[in-house]
Amino acid sequence: MFLSALQRQNPRLIQTALALWQQGAILPDSYVIDLPQVLQNGRQLVNCARRQGLKLYLMGKQFGRNPLLCRELLKCGFDGIVAVDFKEARHYFRHHLPVAHIGHLVQPPTALLTQILAQKPQVITLYSLEKAQQINQVAARLGIRQAVLIKICQDGDIVYPGQESGIGLAQLPAFVAALQQMTHLTLVGVTHFPCCLFDQQQKRISATPNLSSLIQAAQQLRQSGIDVRQINAPSLTCSESIPLLAQAGATHGEPGHALTGTIPSNQHGDQAEKIAMLYLSEISHTVGNYSYCFGGGYYRRGHLTHALVGRQLIKTEVLAADSDSIDYTLRLQGRFAVGEAVIMCFRTQIFTTRSDVALVEPLQNRLTALYDSLGNPLGEQYA
Repeated sequence: MFLSALQRQNPRLIQTALALWQQGAILPDSYVIDLPQVLQNGRQLVNCARRQGLKLYLMGKQFGRNPLLCRELLKCGFDGIVAVDFKEARHYFRHHLPVAHIGHLVQPPTALLTQILAQKPQVITLYSLEKAQQINQVAARLGIRQAVLIKICQDGDIVYPGQESGIGLAQLPAFVAALQQMTHLTLVGVTHFPCCLFDQQQKRISATPNLSSLIQAAQQLRQSGIDVRQINAPSLTCSESIPLLAQAGATHGEPGHALTGTIPSNQHGDQAEKIAMLYLSEISHTVGNYSYCFGGGYYRRGHLTHALVGRQLIKTEVLAADSDSIDYTLRLQGRFAVGEAVIMCFRTQIFTTRSDVALVEPLQNRLTALYDSLGNPLGEQYA
């Protein structure tokens, strides 16, 4: 999906990945991330958001919840980290990283509420009064007030399977009234997802109906006297979409893929955020007219189509894996020598894979650190 953009925007990353692989410093099934370029993308995003009056929480799940990367990105001016699920939040807590937002796509479980509230997140998103009551009880026991957001969802909004949740505009007054009876919660705003998506026909990022529902909910809260301080509008937060969010009235965004430049509008390498990540593999064997490379990092929504093979960077087609199969290997068109390197670049969610993550500095041809796909260090060298 991003192979041509990678070659156009960051060819040095390819050469660094190949050199480190040749040395044995990086194994197949590794995501190789250009640390300086990610930080440059982060500064670009923060500066863009400040010009538009928005605040940003960085999202680390796409690059494997990497604590080193998160810590360095926070220095660029992000207002904290968003933890998409409670295991991600727990991981950041262990690394003493500030989780600003939790509860949006996955609600915090009862057993972890004390630990989560003790870390003082800026906001927790609510789907239900039952969860609000649980949080209120824990906050009372800790002697604190916890700021909360309401997840909004209207008929006609875009909802992905497995993410069904939220409060409709008609139900909002009763929900708010119940929240206001809880002594240790402060309602500060609303959120929704996805608020922006890439329009394939228009070839640009556009607002979804969800953004309209979100803004209507915020207006409704303000009309009822609520001090709305956060209108959080995640999905495809990048330099292209931030002005759109600001114009609509959002206050917060949550960039993830923009940090590695792997946003749909950057397929041709012409966006402000540059490609800062590739996937490295190696030819394992051949069968007939096909070659097979080591897998483990395939993401089924990644739109993977092509790969570059060997030092000559021969372009070939990647044949999609069956959705019922485990990606032990990935099949390539053509016969290549066993042991040749394979370079790919596609949209991914590293935390869902079995891959290693190598942070590199291409100008120095240097491997900075190795992690697994969940942000646990592997050390500087493989055993």
